[in-house]
Amino acid sequence: QVQLVESGGGLVQAGGSLRLSCATSGRTVSIYAMGWFRQAPGKEREFVAAIRRSGGRTAYADSVKGRFTISRDNDKNTVYLQMNSLKPEDTAVYYCAADLTNSVYIVREEYAYEYWGQGTQVTVSS
Repeated sequence: QVQLVESGGGLVQAGGSLRLSCATSGRTVSIYAMGWFRQAPGKEREFVAAIRRSGGRTAYADSVKGRFTISRDNDKNTVYLQMNSLKPEDTAVYYCAADLTNSVYIVREEYAYEYWGQGTQVTVSS
């Protein structure tokens, strides 16, 4: 079992920044990669970014590339999502998720992630 708790969401003006955190506990040594997904009202959940626990390889959705940065602190069992130059279209509930299955590749699809946090709301005003 892995437990994930997101924090850091809130209301910010367009152009502003937020940093999301995802604290993990439980079988953290079994995690191969951590991902961030988001779901806007009326839309399906979509991939945002992911990072491998070992080596630090990352992947980003085209819509956030150059604006968002994912990082991890394995000693603290925490993954971060630094979000800069925020846009109103970034408004969504953001979820972190843990992949305990894929030992080589970063997978951008939800099915690869076995454990999920409860989500944190990010609202960007124009």
